[in-house]
Amino acid sequence: MMKKYFLLAFSLLFGLSQSQIIRKYSNEFLNIGAGARGLAMGGAVISNQDDVYASMWNPAGLMAIERDWQGAAMHAEYFESIAKYDYLAYAKVLEEGVFGVSVVRLGVDNILNTTQMIDSEGNIDYDKITKFSQSDYAAILSYAFHPAGNPKLDVGVNAKIVYRNVGKFANGYGFGFDIGAIYKADNGWKFGGMLRDATTTVNFWSINQKELSTVVNGEEFNPAPKDKMELTMPKLNVGASKIFNINSSLYVLPEAGINVDFAKTAALVSTDFASLTPYAGAELGYQKMIFVRLGVNRFQSITDIEDLKRKVSFQPSAGIGIKYRGLTLDYAITNSGIGGSNFYSNFFSLKLDMGQFRND
Repeated sequence: MMKKYFLLAFSLLFGLSQSQIIRKYSNEFLNIGAGARGLAMGGAVISNQDDVYASMWNPAGLMAIERDWQGAAMHAEYFESIAKYDYLAYAKVLEEGVFGVSVVRLGVDNILNTTQMIDSEGNIDYDKITKFSQSDYAAILSYAFHPAGNPKLDVGVNAKIVYRNVGKFANGYGFGFDIGAIYKADNGWKFGGMLRDATTTVNFWSINQKELSTVVNGEEFNPAPKDKMELTMPKLNVGASKIFNINSSLYVLPEAGINVDFAKTAALVSTDFASLTPYAGAELGYQKMIFVRLGVNRFQSITDIEDLKRKVSFQPSAGIGIKYRGLTLDYAITNSGIGGSNFYSNFFSLKLDMGQFRND
């Protein structure tokens, strides 16, 4: 029954999106990912994220949860704590699959509002400067299952509800779907794919023209945008991974793949139809208790501001993790990878596996 509801809603949204104009970007906060493990590996977890965090990388990975339920939480701060990112998730094993729910928030607080600082005659009044917050929220319902009972193939679907708020100026509501799959070959290789915003994600905006605009000497500044709707272009992530056992205590799990944006971007390979960005990452595990991770992602061709020469930028990442019984604590560090930026961000995430906790 759960699968039927997901497929029905998926079909309705597909029909709606085909009659609209598609934009390149929106809801980018949902592409950050969640869980310090995946972030430390540069997002190289499309085929091997096997826990409650899978909803943000590939919902098919939820099928790896075998008993009871899992809960998770993550907090991160960007650009010297200017932006804050929070994530909560829960996944429960059902008779025919795994159900999950996730909540995401990315916010910037105490932004100066100077729209009313200048009156209609051009006089400046600093007392009219106020502050506001800009926040993006999302609730994600996930369901993973074996199609036709095939244990080698996992399929997962996300249904996303989005709310975005820009102080008193504007707010928007949106909805969309992701779909993912993981195939487990007999030789130990796993192949995963995640199509984000599969039918395009629709966002409807409401603009407060009175708060946004300013009239000075009869001329209007900050006019409200004419377009009140955004459609997020689909993105495809594909990857392959395999566990290699070094000895009875050590293993290494590498993954490599390609991120595909169906738009022209600053990627190394970019056309009007699609842009391709490679990624890679690896996890070294000791007795499945201590983990060391590395990754690299977001390769881009950019222009240096100083000498105006083209160069390649990328986003490196690293992290560690420790697991005791059903409790896992992970840490990751990474920078933006844009223009050689030195803004490094720290990520901490916590996971409770109640099935393993009770079993131990």
